[in-house]
Amino acid sequence: MSSAVFEPARPGARAHSTPPRTDVYLHPGYVHASAEERTIATILGSCVSVCMYDRDRGIGGANHFLLPYPVAGEHASGRFASAAVVDLINRMVALGSTPGRMEAKLFGGAAVVPALRVRPDHLGMQNVNVARQLLREHGIPVRAEDVGGERGRKLFFCTADGSAWVKLL
Repeated sequence: MSSAVFEPARPGARAHSTPPRTDVYLHPGYVHASAEERTIATILGSCVSVCMYDRDRGIGGANHFLLPYPVAGEHASGRFASAAVVDLINRMVALGSTPGRMEAKLFGGAAVVPALRVRPDHLGMQNVNVARQLLREHGIPVRAEDVGGERGRKLFFCTADGSAWVKLL
C-alpha cells in the first residue's frame, strides 16, 4: 500500500485523495494547535505524531516526538512523548476544548533501521505504546492509527475536522 486516506471526523467534510496544501510544517520536537483550520504536515520515521481534534469546536493539533521519555540529564521537552502529549492537550484546552471532547489519531513508529527490526519493542513501537498509554490516562480515545512497519510516512493533518492523509515513503 503506497498511501492511505482517512475519512474526516466531521460529517459532510471530504477526504483527501491527494495531499492538501500545508499551512504548518511540524519539525521534530514541536507541537502546534489551532482553533482555525490549519493543515499540519510532517515526515515520520521512528518518530510519532499524535494528532488530536475536537470535532464540535473545530480545534485540533499535532505533535512530533522522537523518544518516549527524557534520558538522564535531559530536560523534558517536545522531543519526548511524555512532554509532547501533555503539551498538546494543554494547548487544546487553552483554545477551548476539554479532554472529554478530544479524539486522537496516531502515526509513525516505524523500524526504518534494518538492525532494529529484529526487536518487536523497537524504538518506534516504544513511542507508539507510550503515546497510547498517555492518551488512555487522559481519557482520549484513539480513533485511527497508521503505525509500525519498516517505512517512513509523510503526514498531512487537518485541525478542523481530524482528517489525515498519509503516504508511505
